[in-house]
Amino acid sequence: MDPLLSGGDSVCAIYIAHSDNNIKFKERLPQVYGVTLEDIKCEGCLSDNLFKYCQVCPIRSCTQKKGIEGCHQCNGFPCQFIDNFPIPVGKKVISRALPAWRELGTERWMEEEEKRYHCPHCGYKLFRGAKRCRNCQQPVDVD
Repeated sequence: MDPLLSGGDSVCAIYIAHSDNNIKFKERLPQVYGVTLEDIKCEGCLSDNLFKYCQVCPIRSCTQKKGIEGCHQCNGFPCQFIDNFPIPVGKKVISRALPAWRELGTERWMEEEEKRYHCPHCGYKLFRGAKRCRNCQQPVDVD
């Protein structure tokens, strides 16, 4: 499985909002993802209770069919699934992260991603696509 798309729970807004039961945060996400408030739920990428889009994600299906951990192991990257990814912030993250993943390897890449998703001002944990830290309200740019 691809931690970016199927194991990247620690930086996924849907997962964070659901696991923290943060109602205020949950209420902001439907407009970002084009879903209803009731759809803002996920128990983790490797669980059976995935976010609505992830259940039918063609990238997830492709990596499962190929028996690979993620797109970083595929000789066909980038492909039509990446080119046509419907969530702009997700496409931006994929395009940035996968070449680095190939270069660094999984362990080092995960360490770098973990560092990336913390506020440089206060150290608070951030999610993909955050524009402002939820803790100190300072602008951030993580994608």
